[in-house]
Amino acid sequence: MADSVPGLTRPSTMSARSFTRLSEFIHSQVGIKLPQGKKIMLEARLQKRLRALSMSSYDSYVDFLFTEQGLHSELRSLIDVVTTNTTEFFREPKHFEVLEQHILPEWTRHLGGQRELRLWSAGCSFGMEPYTLSMVMHEFATINPSFAFSILATDISTRALQHASKGVYEMDKIGNIPEIFRKKYLLRSKDPAKSLVRMGPELRNTIAFKRLNFMEEFSFNNPLDIIFCRNVIIYFDKPTQERLFQRFCRCLASGGHLFIGHSESLSGMNLPLTQVAPTVYRKV
Repeated sequence: MADSVPGLTRPSTMSARSFTRLSEFIHSQVGIKLPQGKKIMLEARLQKRLRALSMSSYDSYVDFLFTEQGLHSELRSLIDVVTTNTTEFFREPKHFEVLEQHILPEWTRHLGGQRELRLWSAGCSFGMEPYTLSMVMHEFATINPSFAFSILATDISTRALQHASKGVYEMDKIGNIPEIFRKKYLLRSKDPAKSLVRMGPELRNTIAFKRLNFMEEFSFNNPLDIIFCRNVIIYFDKPTQERLFQRFCRCLASGGHLFIGHSESLSGMNLPLTQVAPTVYRKV
């Protein structure tokens, strides 16, 4: 029997029909591909939603989702459930070395003082990546006073964006942040019983957090100089990946740079990009 009844632990398994309907819908809405092997994972993640809605089975949940009311009230919660928000500060640190040592000095030589550098953290999750970028940008600005920048950070998960915009993290999440940066940019909780830190206002003030779905049309008023989209496309199929990167390239300024995750590849894609470092590309 199913289970929103107190004392029972979980509902019965999802039918093959419901899994197919749901996985196809998720793919169409957010681009994430869920093969049959992900069925148990999806069931586990949906248990909380079934409890919240007092539903007794996965099939009931799927039937509800496809009603007008369900699509209106449940879609964002479903997206929060199925998206994976794995991230950390200074993840894949070689990228930030390339940024500091090569890209920023070159950009400053050509455009420094003329306008601000525009960065996009695409798929920012809980915010560690854009806050890392802000630290790197601020450090560069200390030796280049005319340097100015802005960071757009987007994600499809409302839950992740709410967390990111607050800029509050457990102490065990900041191990990768250099000690000098911790002292300079992080604020300890005033409550000694709480092992929390908050990103300083100089970091928070340079980042705009917004919700964005890659599967919907998007554009920007001004071309972007740097796009970080790392460890996001691994959840998409190859045609979706290529369409997405083509759109990214349309948003990039000529000579702008795209960073992808070290486990990702642009191999075989028809894109106006040339590789300048491992998983770092320049628009030509």
